[in-house]
Amino acid sequence: MTPSPWLEQSRALVQAAAALGPVVDLACGRGRNALAVAGWGTRVIGIDRNPDVLNELAGAAHRARLPVQCVRADLEAEFGFPLKPRSCGAILVFRFLCRRLAPRIVEALAPGGLLLTETFTLDHRQFGYGPTREAFLLAAGELPTLFPELVIDATWEGVSNAGPRPEAVARLRAFRHSSLDGL
Repeated sequence: MTPSPWLEQSRALVQAAAALGPVVDLACGRGRNALAVAGWGTRVIGIDRNPDVLNELAGAAHRARLPVQCVRADLEAEFGFPLKPRSCGAILVFRFLCRRLAPRIVEALAPGGLLLTETFTLDHRQFGYGPTREAFLLAAGELPTLFPELVIDATWEGVSNAGPRPEAVARLRAFRHSSLDGL
């Protein structure tokens, strides 16, 4: 399992943010990104609703002696978001979109914490694989608008050929301002 190139490009920032609290991989699946971050010596919490993929992740982390804690939670359920306010150094969100969670994600970041996200856009439909429902695809220019409280460090949208297949994605790297005391 190869981690996202967007994650690899942001490695130094993720590692620095880990000093503020754990790195959390939301909807982590089998943990391609969680395992990479843990391999950097950083404590990671992987959250997913699927117990089978969490068991695979836990097994892989155990065999490799990596610091990954697996948490089962249905992030889309009304009370399924298990993170406390201001508790996370970094939150990773890859290939997962639940717009109503955006404020909760911001709230869970520690002051100075990092959000790193990448997910599919509506243009991805042209490739014939992946999500097709609009609820799971970003409109053009939408991703930054979901996190207006954050300080955007980098954003990109288009067709990426970095992986084994082309994909239309939007990427965002942003920080919680240290003075967002009201959140």
